[in-house]
Amino acid sequence: MVRPQCHCTLLLSCSSLPACSSSSLLHHPSHPSMDAAAMESLILELHAVEAYKFGTFVLKSGITSPIYLDLRVLVSHPRLLSAVANLLGSLVPATSPYDLLCGVPYTALPFASVLSVARSVPMILRRYHETGAGTAPAMRTQGSFRAGDTVLIVEDLVTSGASVIETVAPLRAEGLLVADAVVVVDREQGGRENLAANGVTLHSLMTLTEVLAVLVRHGKVTEEKAAEVKRFLDANRTVAVPPGTPVKPKVARMPLAERARLAVNPMGRRLFEVMEAKQSNLCVAADVQTRKELLELAKKVGPEICMLKTHVNILSDFTPDFGGKLRSVAEEHNFLIFEDRKFADIGNTVTMQYEGGIFRISDWADIVNAHVVPGPGIVDGIKLKGLPKGRGLLLLAEMSSAGNLAQGDYTAAAVKFAEQHSDFVMGFISVNPASWLATPSSPAFIHATPGVQTVAGGDALGQQYNTPCSVINERGSDIIIVGRGIIKASNPAEAAREYRIKGWQAYQTSLS
Repeated sequence: MVRPQCHCTLLLSCSSLPACSSSSLLHHPSHPSMDAAAMESLILELHAVEAYKFGTFVLKSGITSPIYLDLRVLVSHPRLLSAVANLLGSLVPATSPYDLLCGVPYTALPFASVLSVARSVPMILRRYHETGAGTAPAMRTQGSFRAGDTVLIVEDLVTSGASVIETVAPLRAEGLLVADAVVVVDREQGGRENLAANGVTLHSLMTLTEVLAVLVRHGKVTEEKAAEVKRFLDANRTVAVPPGTPVKPKVARMPLAERARLAVNPMGRRLFEVMEAKQSNLCVAADVQTRKELLELAKKVGPEICMLKTHVNILSDFTPDFGGKLRSVAEEHNFLIFEDRKFADIGNTVTMQYEGGIFRISDWADIVNAHVVPGPGIVDGIKLKGLPKGRGLLLLAEMSSAGNLAQGDYTAAAVKFAEQHSDFVMGFISVNPASWLATPSSPAFIHATPGVQTVAGGDALGQQYNTPCSVINERGSDIIIVGRGIIKASNPAEAAREYRIKGWQAYQTSLS
């Protein structure tokens, strides 16, 4: 799987393109490392090759526009084409690795092709094939791929997002995973929102507003013409996807209180109630190595969290009374204890691991989790001891580490097992549930996502980070799991409070 890199090869001078750094960016955090001056030069280069046209144009969405962006001209300007393609590849954060590229037919194909060669990333095509006399040609996927592969969509510009959606739907139908799309120009007319509703995050190189600002500043477009385009944009900020486009319907997020009433598992119901009462969807990953550290951390962050995630087997000084002490803290601050055990053995073995041994996890942990690799027997084994105690189980449907195999059929199997055992399975460990082909039929299942920090990125061991807003609003999760961003902070209590506020604000926004 490819992790995005920064390739800043551009026909502009090298001094205008700094190496990958945290220098000032033009308009959003996922922008490649390219400062305002370099972006301005790129916009002027595109103008010089007549990529921007002003007049009266009917777009695919059906609206009449005073501006038309014709990026097909770049095929006659290979250096510029190569520069733009490489910048598109740098738009995607390291948190979104991909296996394949797919350009939206047909204008984006040159960008995808150049990027494929430059990054040595395999590419697939959506193209028409003749089906026989008297029948219309059918669009098919061409190239080598396997179900479960992750595809990055490449597009030249986005208005409503219909072309991207038309490309994504059949790829998903063939078992491919699609969560991200890169585009040269976002026309800012509803495409980003329409794609988000379909589980696709849009990463744009520039917006139409930015293009206009540069062209006016350099006298390439009159202020009157720019004002006309801006009026057009203001009047058409939300362009609907044309009828017939295979759109994934946007399902409004149900409030926690309503989901609590639907929950079959008692611990799942209680978690929803705790979240609502504390206005918190924050879980802290307490990855510390001693009892004292863990108990002190629990007391500090307890008022801000709905759940504390432990790895009890990394404690160097575990004693049998530890579980009782941690439960006392949890009861005082009204949070649940989630032991991140990741059970992965046959049913009989996990039953003993859960109930017995030195940890006796079932005595003190409200929630545990498990892989679905062993089959449904693993759920039966844990459920045998956990259900009588009112415990709950989260299934590992996805993981946040780069190159992991928990995707595609594996994720679909997790959903199937959850629905078969809804009395005990309360939800999932997820990364991007908005992109799942197989989704749970009930909103009573909860999604918790690890690898959350205020800034997207990754570490040297492959852990991938997403922001609270991205996890809740774009990826469709419910709970943010934060580790090092809190436990390594100089003031964990204050850091937890900040994360709780950000996570809860994201949840409230997702209700509208």
